[in-house]
Amino acid sequence: MTIETTAVGTLALIAIMTAVTVATRFGGVFIMSYLRISPRVESFINTMASSVLIAIVVPMAFAGDVGALAALSVTAIMMLVLKKPLPAIGAGIAAAGLVRYLM
Repeated sequence: MTIETTAVGTLALIAIMTAVTVATRFGGVFIMSYLRISPRVESFINTMASSVLIAIVVPMAFAGDVGALAALSVTAIMMLVLKKPLPAIGAGIAAAGLVRYLM
């Protein structure tokens, strides 16, 4: 199946991607509304979220530039101190920006 990349084709692709995204988002919520979340399922969901985060952060720690390492370090330290993710992430972003600006 191919779609021409004209204006109409591009809009059709955007509409298809929007429909698929909305269906998966609402579909998951709809299906989960019929399931009882046991402690075992809740533990799986929490562990899965941590696994995804680790899969994103570890390659950055090993292959990232100085800005990425600064962001990772500052975010980890701020998270340990404040125990709040949003300010820690903001501080990490600011650290990466500052290091990359100065280098």
